[in-house]
Amino acid sequence: MGQHRRRTPRRRRLLAPTLVTTALSVLTVAVVVVGTHSLTPRATAVASPATSAAVAPPVPGTPTVPAAVPVTGTEPSAASESSGPTAPSDPSEPSASEPAVPTPAPATATPVPTTAAPTPVDGPLGTTATAPATPEAATVGALFTGAVRPGNHFCTASVLHSTTGNLLLTAAHCLDDPSGVVFAPGYRDGKAPYGTWRVTAVHTTTGWSRGGDPDEDFAVLETAADATGRRVEDVVGGNTLGTDEPFGATVRLYGYPAGGESPLLCTNTTGRQSAYQRVVDCPDYPGGTSGGPWISTATGHVVGAIGGYQQGGDTDDTSYSAYFDHTVASLYAEAAAAAS
Repeated sequence: MGQHRRRTPRRRRLLAPTLVTTALSVLTVAVVVVGTHSLTPRATAVASPATSAAVAPPVPGTPTVPAAVPVTGTEPSAASESSGPTAPSDPSEPSASEPAVPTPAPATATPVPTTAAPTPVDGPLGTTATAPATPEAATVGALFTGAVRPGNHFCTASVLHSTTGNLLLTAAHCLDDPSGVVFAPGYRDGKAPYGTWRVTAVHTTTGWSRGGDPDEDFAVLETAADATGRRVEDVVGGNTLGTDEPFGATVRLYGYPAGGESPLLCTNTTGRQSAYQRVVDCPDYPGGTSGGPWISTATGHVVGAIGGYQQGGDTDDTSYSAYFDHTVASLYAEAAAAAS
């Protein structure tokens, strides 16, 4: 499956990568990246996993948990472990012999969808629409610099399941400097229904930090606990990392378009663009959708993120992702260890 030809060529919306390599053990690379799937030109030099950028120490009181690497085949699948937020179960149904007694719903600080909600009902393959508000969609959010307000988001990220409960997945070309960046899961119409989490560190591979390798265009972000001490995964759940999964997988593709205030969703089967690149045809995925997760409909694992070849794609109708194998698994392990 290749890139679609378009009747009217679309110009690249953002600047080409600029790479600067520093010396010794600290590798900070300045890369201005932007394909059509990124919103605004950002300095995107990213530190290698051993020298990831950080702007603040962990928030006091944040639980410290030994890191663990979810491995496809050993981690619970989406069928056995919910990836969505938890919520009180419904009261048992009254018997026929006794009247039903209304039970007031418990108060909650933030709206949390029930984990009993069904898996998203996928439309026809290859069609794009606004994502329904489901537990899975709640794990996906927009990245903001500064205030969380309409028009201020620049890329997409999603929560990764981890023992530390504070990791996100996005594209490496989205950012290198966490200063002032916040994540709003489930963001819609100018509102952050679950709260926001400050990004504190960016982890990328050496292949990306030294040379902007498109086959390693993925990043793991650390976040601080919120003002009440909650970790992001405690509130919305997370998606298990999937590695070495088939190129011909059917995935749900999420992303926040630059000009929109709700996430897009498209389901389609992926193909193999090259040895280490996935490709999928989903219409109308413009700038801002970079970093959006590719979630397998078969396993529930996240098997890609919009990025890679052409930094996600030079047209709105075809998206790419670097293939997830041992390289992203190693990056995840290093990020989890650093976050613990």
